[in-house]
Amino acid sequence: MPMNTATQPETIRWQLWQKIVFRFFFIYILLQTAPWTWLDSIPGVTTVTGYYTQFNDWAVNACNALFFHVRDVLVPMNGSGDTSYGWAELWLYLCVAFLGCAIWSVADRKRLNYTHLNYWLCLFTRYFIAFIAFVYGIEKLFAQQMLYPNLSQLATPLGDFLPMRLSWMFIGYSTPYQIFSGCMETFVGILLLYRRTATLGILMGTAVFLNVMMLNLCYDIPVKIFSINLVLLCIFLLANEWNRIVCFFILNKPAASCTIYHFHYTKKWMRIARWVLKILFIILVLMQFPSNWNYHTSLFTDNKIVPFKKGMYDVAVFAKNKDTIPFSINDSLRWQDVIFDKGGSGSIKTCDAVFRQRYKRGYFYYDVDTVKKNIGFKKMQDDSIFILTFRYDLPDTNTIMLWGMQGKDSLYVELKKSNHHFQLSENQFHWLSESNR
Repeated sequence: MPMNTATQPETIRWQLWQKIVFRFFFIYILLQTAPWTWLDSIPGVTTVTGYYTQFNDWAVNACNALFFHVRDVLVPMNGSGDTSYGWAELWLYLCVAFLGCAIWSVADRKRLNYTHLNYWLCLFTRYFIAFIAFVYGIEKLFAQQMLYPNLSQLATPLGDFLPMRLSWMFIGYSTPYQIFSGCMETFVGILLLYRRTATLGILMGTAVFLNVMMLNLCYDIPVKIFSINLVLLCIFLLANEWNRIVCFFILNKPAASCTIYHFHYTKKWMRIARWVLKILFIILVLMQFPSNWNYHTSLFTDNKIVPFKKGMYDVAVFAKNKDTIPFSINDSLRWQDVIFDKGGSGSIKTCDAVFRQRYKRGYFYYDVDTVKKNIGFKKMQDDSIFILTFRYDLPDTNTIMLWGMQGKDSLYVELKKSNHHFQLSENQFHWLSESNR
């Protein structure tokens, strides 16, 4: 891996392994970050980058069919970053980086070093890591990456959750902890903005993102590929300063000043362009604050007015075709409890597939027509068709009566406001603890 540069970089002779490793990382980093696609928001640019995207999709699917065999039919990227397409794409980029490195090594075998090219690669990598740190850090500052457990999650037995959701709620439960995590990531981004503090920034960034990577790996969070690549980028920058880091932390010797981020700009326009680009980068980062604030406001402000209390309701009466079905804990289809949460969402303790099933509860979104006294249930928030529509009546403040049709069957449901309290949602911080909790 390339080390520190000297005052006359053109005279430096890199070792063979350094040049080979640099060539591999140069190709791999560019493929993974694909900076040419970042300009897609500019009118007309997508016409050009669209050809790259189409070629990339073709190459991933073709190489998977011929060599990788991750899965017969690749699932494209969605909410998960670890789909079969994502893994096939990773193998393709690794293969291209190895092959490209081999060809480059043969064609350019007489070159002494890549000092100047390494400067640009390190600079690009440093700002890429900084931007990622700012994006995720600022989001955590507003406590909106991992949300506080809602009533439906609190009502779900712990053993029914998948590891990712458990980890998400663990972080989301404590707003101060999430904000602290955001402060650390944001601080990493700030340190990486300046050459004098970049080394400290990448050291802290490696620690922060290594922890994120381990969370993803150990709790089956589907961002494994991205977090692994982020740690690899940090390691690449650390390797460029390996001699300095070893001298300072291990050998207790004076460490040379960092030079990998220093470049002599000979033209005035270069120096002006450097400051203009840095200012634009900072403006792009600062724009994260109003956008996150607006999202925070919409997320934590419940403007949905409903005629009944939000909360948990026990199903006192559940009648199908006028035949009352008694409560049984072994009955997976009878409604056992209903939760109306903020934001027009909720869930039912039932395995009825008409609802969106997660963690053995049926999740839904609902809209209320207070004029017609109708309530409509949808699987997803943006769905235009209701899966169920009921008439409702409110005989008192703690009772909701629903009746309507589910397919060819008539349903009548009587809900009673539950007095159940979840200890987890109460203040559980104690300076003084007389026993283990």
